[in-house]
Amino acid sequence: MEVVGVSIAKNLGESGHAQLVPISVFVAVLCFCMVIGHLLEENRWVNESITAIVIGCLTGMIILLISKGKNSHILRFDEELFFIYLLPPIIFNAGFQVKKKQFFQNFLTIMLFGVFGVFISTSIIAAGSWWLLPKVGFLGLTARDYFAIGTIFSSTDTVCTLQVLNQEETPLLYSLVFGEGVVNDATSVVLFNAIQKLDVTRVGGWMIARVIGDFLYLFFASTALGITTGLVTAYALKALYFGRHSTDREIALMLSKLSGILTVFFCGIVMSHYAWHNITHNSRVTTKHIFATMSFIAETFIFLYVGTDVFDIEKWKMIKLSVGKSIGVYATVVLLILLGRAAFVFPLSAISNYMNRENNRKTSCITFRKQVIIWWAGLMRGAVSIALAFKQFTYSGISLDAMNATMVTVTIIVVLFTTLVFGFLTKPLVLHLVPHNPGSRELKSPNEDLTLPMLSMDESAATNLSRAKDSLSMLMDRPVHTMHSYWRKFDDAYMRPTFGGVTSNRDDGRT
Repeated sequence: MEVVGVSIAKNLGESGHAQLVPISVFVAVLCFCMVIGHLLEENRWVNESITAIVIGCLTGMIILLISKGKNSHILRFDEELFFIYLLPPIIFNAGFQVKKKQFFQNFLTIMLFGVFGVFISTSIIAAGSWWLLPKVGFLGLTARDYFAIGTIFSSTDTVCTLQVLNQEETPLLYSLVFGEGVVNDATSVVLFNAIQKLDVTRVGGWMIARVIGDFLYLFFASTALGITTGLVTAYALKALYFGRHSTDREIALMLSKLSGILTVFFCGIVMSHYAWHNITHNSRVTTKHIFATMSFIAETFIFLYVGTDVFDIEKWKMIKLSVGKSIGVYATVVLLILLGRAAFVFPLSAISNYMNRENNRKTSCITFRKQVIIWWAGLMRGAVSIALAFKQFTYSGISLDAMNATMVTVTIIVVLFTTLVFGFLTKPLVLHLVPHNPGSRELKSPNEDLTLPMLSMDESAATNLSRAKDSLSMLMDRPVHTMHSYWRKFDDAYMRPTFGGVTSNRDDGRT
């Protein structure tokens, strides 16, 4: 019995050592990637995403040569690892770092792009794939696969463009690109999860209605849960004694909220708006950098893995398509991405300009040049697309048949192409359309009138009726401005005194 116990312990020790070595190597490569990315930060053509992918490709090539063509991976990618450990920090940090004043001033436009735009893009890419992929010789996909392809390639990666844009010089453009990017990712994941519930045996109008219903349920339930979680955390930090003046406990309480997708985005917004003001200065500095670091490491991890996966010899051996047909599939997907993106950016920009027609044209109008930048910013595909593709077409990171292996490879090639080619061209394009001029600043919106007509218990019914008519008139003429102004007044009067934070006339720049 003792001999058996020693044998088991020895096997466990060998297994642990076998896992420790690749993890250590991957962490070393990850650190090397961060150093190189930092050194190339000011480069005109290269950004962190491109750096991680290139280093990943080189690493995969070296491992493939060392293993004599048997393997290119340091670690195997499990799709559940992404959704549980990697995606939440990325989405949460996006909500936590967002400039809320600009985000909510342009909220309707951002939601148009980030929600309705995803539906339009998904529909065009799914329908185009169903129509064109069989024509280039790629068969075997189900209806659920085509819908999944639509969501996979509707998820954007706007990092390249955001690294070029200056938030102080072009606050409207930066807010729209950033806001649409994070809402787009969350919406794509929620829509992808709704599609997984499809009954492909009953394709028709009711199926589309079911998908939309499931999406709306997940969207609003996740949003409500995220807001509730953020408010509960803010109230706990403000009212309960145990969290006060204890940096480690405050940070632990804020870190404990990292779960879900759309939930963590709105949770991040709420916590930065209220909870962040209820903790000590040391905790504020620490949490801000912790969330940013976790997000950066998670994104770098994904792109690094994508680079190594390019040389996955097992997937390439499973693919049955010829080189010509494979290139046809890649080109078709990229073309659909371009068309799907253009199909909603330009029409929805026109709708947004119409909605903001009463505002200052220089501060709220999305000019044609800005529309081109918004369109271009959403052409790159990144970490979320990779994760969704692995979830749809692999089992624990392993493709089980030729069709699934082909789709994973298509996703990786498209991510590589869009990130490298479009990413290389992003800086010259953006600087040409929006020249960098440190001395110039985009005109800010006029100060909102926070003395909007609101109902009062101390006034007569006739006075309140007159104020209600004025409010309705303002809402019809300037809906975005009016709703934002009412919300700020309500926030200052009730929300911030209860959950924490400074009033809008004393904002500290985080809004």
